[in-house]
Amino acid sequence: MQSEPNTPQTPFKIEVADRVKRLPPYLFGKINALKYQKRRDGIDVIDLGMGNPSDMPHPQVIEKLIEAAKDERNHGYSVSNGLRNLRKEVALRYKRRHDVSLDPDTDIIAGLGSKEVFSHMCLALLGPGDTAMVPAPSFPIHVYAVMLASGNVISLDCTAPDRFLSQVATVAEHLYPRPKVLILNYPHNPSTTVIEKDFFVDVVALARKHGFMVIHDFAYGDVCYDGYQAPSFLSAPGARDVGVETTTMSKGYNMAGWRVGFAAGNPEMIRALATIKGYYDYGLFAPIQIAGIVALRHCEDLVTEQAMIYQRRRDVLVDGLRRLGWQVDAPKATMFVWAKYPDEWQQRLGSIDFAMKLLEEAEVAVSPGRGFGEAGEGYLRLALVENEQRLRQAVRNIGRCLRPETVSG
Repeated sequence: MQSEPNTPQTPFKIEVADRVKRLPPYLFGKINALKYQKRRDGIDVIDLGMGNPSDMPHPQVIEKLIEAAKDERNHGYSVSNGLRNLRKEVALRYKRRHDVSLDPDTDIIAGLGSKEVFSHMCLALLGPGDTAMVPAPSFPIHVYAVMLASGNVISLDCTAPDRFLSQVATVAEHLYPRPKVLILNYPHNPSTTVIEKDFFVDVVALARKHGFMVIHDFAYGDVCYDGYQAPSFLSAPGARDVGVETTTMSKGYNMAGWRVGFAAGNPEMIRALATIKGYYDYGLFAPIQIAGIVALRHCEDLVTEQAMIYQRRRDVLVDGLRRLGWQVDAPKATMFVWAKYPDEWQQRLGSIDFAMKLLEEAEVAVSPGRGFGEAGEGYLRLALVENEQRLRQAVRNIGRCLRPETVSG
């Protein structure tokens, strides 16, 4: 039946879920909008804002992808937990690199990037009333995956690892109901903080004592400098009993857009994640998994070479910023520099507005520390995704933008 032509229509109201309402506005949105506008206007923006690898995977991996994509057998649904041969190669790499023994059938699952694996692991473990302890400053998904699972977040400063462990112990001892999950991320994004293996030994002891599970985001384990080797959480005795570790092929293998990630560790936690994923997806495109097998099998040298590329870029950027008078520590790992910007500018501009200034006037895009929570205020995160020449140009542009005479007025 049609309504009368002049009858007022009641506005239809879209009511989104509370979990969406709980999410704050995207703090990088204003910066991204300006960046895209400048590029549409033909302005060359040096983009150090996102940890988006700009280098290519090994040619052998690309060739295998093409070959597998031409095979008609590879275009149906895959399996949601990943091809067994892919999981087997992950197990072999853990043994080779970290001396950790894992069962590819029970201890490992493949997913659509480590971000998806991490998020769905939170959904598998947390619900209303559950609490997760999360490192701060925080990579956004570490907070919002918990919120999307209807859990509560307690943020703890992770930049001093010993103090962080002390805070974890205090919260676990005094909070009721006790925290259900501890989220870790070392090497840490964004602060680039690193730890040694003894740290994870203490984590396992705390998890056993207080009964919380552990999720360790090991996304930057392949990108280490100056001889430092990031330890795997699973290399600590008893770690498999209390938690899992998520990893990715995005960084060391330059396969960010391919979306290949893994979770490994406790079989019950892996099984819970597999249950969630069985409802959500049919697995990663098979040719990508087959190419991933080749990368894990034959391209370990690329991982080492890529870390050296990032190290050279790190040196260029850190040295350049120090010449401008910035307080910058040279990171031992990750593909970022976490830089405290000058005090005279901190007195005038918060990190979001300062990042906007650099984009507007220096044509350099960076991530403001405030985008990683209150603990990140006063800092910028700069990604090492441009070549050395472009990084030198970025430093020159920043220096010109922040000449002393521009501070007053």
